[in-house]
Amino acid sequence: MTTSTSQLTTLFIVVALVCAFVPAFSVEEGEAKTLWDTCLLKITPKCALDIIGVVFGNGTITDACCHDLVEEGKVCHDTLIKYISDRPHLVANETQYLKKRDDLWIHCISVTKTA
Repeated sequence: MTTSTSQLTTLFIVVALVCAFVPAFSVEEGEAKTLWDTCLLKITPKCALDIIGVVFGNGTITDACCHDLVEEGKVCHDTLIKYISDRPHLVANETQYLKKRDDLWIHCISVTKTA
């Protein structure tokens, strides 16, 4: 039951994030939208959701997703997470999210070096 509740919570967070951020990319934020579109082409939707789950929740990430994240690149990873964490309803915990972002990057780099 706990796993089901955890998965449901993560799904809710992802859906809420997607609903909140898709309208946020408007014409005046064309550069952010371009970066978003470019970066997300390098990573599978499942991995993107897993990354969001790790940074903004208590999710986990597979080694395969770590490889995708490292291939996506640090600039993409940092910029996208910073962009999401700057949203008004998340900014209060931005420091925590940015630390989790950096911890995830370090973890994924170590995974790719051992493979």
